[in-house]
Amino acid sequence: MAQQSRSGGSSDLVTDVPELTLEDLCESCRISETAILEYVAEGIVKPHGRKRVEWRFSCVSVIEVRRALRLERDLGLNPAGVALALQLMDEIEDLKARLARAEGRMSGGTD
Repeated sequence: MAQQSRSGGSSDLVTDVPELTLEDLCESCRISETAILEYVAEGIVKPHGRKRVEWRFSCVSVIEVRRALRLERDLGLNPAGVALALQLMDEIEDLKARLARAEGRMSGGTD
């Protein structure tokens, strides 16, 4: 089953079904193929398919690329720095969720 999420400020549903070609992703994000290749090399986006001509990206990849572009622009990061920042941001979100669950168990036991 495909994961689904709401994109920021948009009412369109975004899925992780791989349906965009490399060219589609470049056009959607207004970014060069070279930049996408750097993002793939750094693990920022993950194509489905073995060969570049077979690659397909999900609509979620558009969100990931745009997030990466904002980090590059706003913080002056290179693709390796963006990958590290995204990894750290994901870890922070995971820790926040774990903390919230732990706090929920603690407060639930004191009633």
